[in-house]
Parts: sequence; C-alpha cells; structure tokens
Amino acid sequence: MQNFTIPTIQYLFPDGTLASDYKPQITEEDLVKGYRTMVLTRLVDERMITLQRQGTISFSLSSLGEEACAVASAAALDLGDWMYPQYREAGAIFWRGFTIEDFVHHMFGDATDLMLGRQMPNHFGSKALNVVTVSSPIGTKIPHAAGCAYAMKMQKEPHVAIVYFGEGAASEGDFHVGLNFAAVRKAPAIFFCRNNGYAISTPIASQCATDGIAPEGIGHGLTTFKIDGNDFFAVYDTIKRAKEHCLSGKGPVFIEAMTYRLGAHSTADDPSLYRTEKEVQEWTGKDPVKRLRTFLESKGLWDQQKEDQLTEEVIKQIQEAIDKAKETEKPPLKSLFEHVYFEIPPRLNEQYHEIKSFLAEENS
Repeated sequence: MQNFTIPTIQYLFPDGTLASDYKPQITEEDLVKGYRTMVLTRLVDERMITLQRQGTISFSLSSLGEEACAVASAAALDLGDWMYPQYREAGAIFWRGFTIEDFVHHMFGDATDLMLGRQMPNHFGSKALNVVTVSSPIGTKIPHAAGCAYAMKMQKEPHVAIVYFGEGAASEGDFHVGLNFAAVRKAPAIFFCRNNGYAISTPIASQCATDGIAPEGIGHGLTTFKIDGNDFFAVYDTIKRAKEHCLSGKGPVFIEAMTYRLGAHSTADDPSLYRTEKEVQEWTGKDPVKRLRTFLESKGLWDQQKEDQLTEEVIKQIQEAIDKAKETEKPPLKSLFEHVYFEIPPRLNEQYHEIKSFLAEENS
C-alpha cells in the first residue's frame, strides 16, 4: 500500500500573524465584513442553544469553531453562484443578506419562516439568495450540486455550484456518485468538505485509512486542495482559485478544510462521552474568530470599542427577533399539504379537511 500526505494550505497562523510571503487577495472592507459575520453567527448560535435548553425551540446546531469555512467561502463567491449548505453554514447565508430576524423565524418554525415550519431548525434556505434548503440526510445534496453545476454549464451560465458537507458524508454513496458525475462531465462544481474531526461521535480515524478525505477527490479525478479551515485567507483564496478553475472549463474542484467542532454536534449530543477536554482546548487556540480578530487589530482595522459595539448591536437584534417570533402565529394548517404538487391531489385534500374538522371539534 502506498501512503502519501497532502500539504495543508495556510496563510494566517493561529497567533494572528500572516505568512511573510503572502499578500491578501480580499479587500479590507470585505475582511471586516467577514469578521462581523462570523461574530454574528457565533452570537446567534449561542442564543439559539439557550432557547432550546429553555424549551422555547425544539432543536439547534452550532457552527462554533467552524465559522470561517462558511463565511470566507461565501465571501469569495457571488449571488449568482448556487449554494448547497449543510446545517453549519449559517454564516454563508448571513453573508448573503439573510437577517437575524429571518433566521430566528426559521428556528421558531412560525408563519413568517420561509419553510413555514416544515423543516427542522438550522435547516435554512432562501430561493432569493440561491441557497438551497438544508437537508438532514447526509450527503444527499452532493449529487444535486453536481447536477446544478452541469445544468449551468449546458446553459453557459458563468457561475458555479458549491456544496458543503462534513467528512462523515464521504462514507455515503451519494458522495462518490456526485464527484464522479461532476468529474466526467467537467461540471463547474466545488465540493467543500468541512473536516471537523467527528461524524457526530465517530472520529475520522474510524472512517478512512487515508490522509483525510482529500485523496478521495484525487481518486475521482478532481483538482484537489487541503486547507486550514480556520484560516479565513486560505479559505477565501482557495475558493476564488477553485471558481476560476471551474469556469475555465477544467472541471470540478474538491476542497478539504481542516477545522474542529468546538461545541456539541447538536443539542441532542454530549461530546464529553467521546473526546477529551485537552483536545478541545488545543483547538480552541486555533479559533478562527480570535485568529482573524488578532490580525485585524494588528492592522488597525478593529479594536475593543468596535467589538463591544458589534456585540451590543447583534444581541439587541437577536432579542428583538425573538420577541417578534414569540408573537408570530403558527403556519396555516393548509401549508402542511401545499407546495409538493402543483395542485393538491384529492386524497391529500380529503386529509386536510379531515384534520381541519377534527381540530375544530377539539377546540369547540
């Protein structure tokens, strides 16, 4: 058996300093926006977990420690590029303009939620922002993104499709189908594997015997990169490079972003059962938010006053959104049966009226 390792691209070190031979490609304005979006994402995550613990919402997932993967990649793309996120890419949709209020309504599953409560919390999406709704089954969006990218190639659209997934999805059949299809058809797709070390409680070492997931991309004939997923610059630049590669007709790109889930998998998980506190502390020192903040402060682009103002502003917006969501009514009953068929079939229409009559009797 032949073993080989793939070097990891890194420009911004954990101490917040840049490699001496690296020149940032992103503007200072977008860099600051990226930092603000990561902080916003983290604060929203924290509050949603609290709401779940209080019984106000049913479920929540956090992207704690992985924010740079979503935000920096979104910053490197444009609105015409299609996104197929997993549930830890809230930062990407926030970058595109999804508001805190939009997100909170979704987490409550109320009548203002774009999905009208028909999806689990953290399963966001927006047709207007070209962000396809998150799906719980792991890996299912990989073939979808490959197909979307191929459709854009056929229609000669100058855009790419990016799909996000954790390393656990590489164990699914959809993963191989999607990569192979895109490679053969030279579809302009970016496969973004966010390797955070665990597929819920299963460590990466129990999933594959190779150097991470990147060799899978090479094996399927894709141009492949392995990057420090906590390095905002590395993520941004590699996505930019990947998009150029795709649109030049050279085919899809596979990116493995090495990061770490600092929190639990979800509010239904207890990570202390399968990993050590020492491991968590080691990765806390590589926190993407702290790393970028240190860099921004060294360049005079950020300071404690701006940090306090941002925190106060976001917390206020979150509370206002929660207050509004609590007063928002539930989705209409008929929405349970709509938007699947062009017209509601007779049998489903019968079920709707049966439930409507039952509820009317219950409330009379």
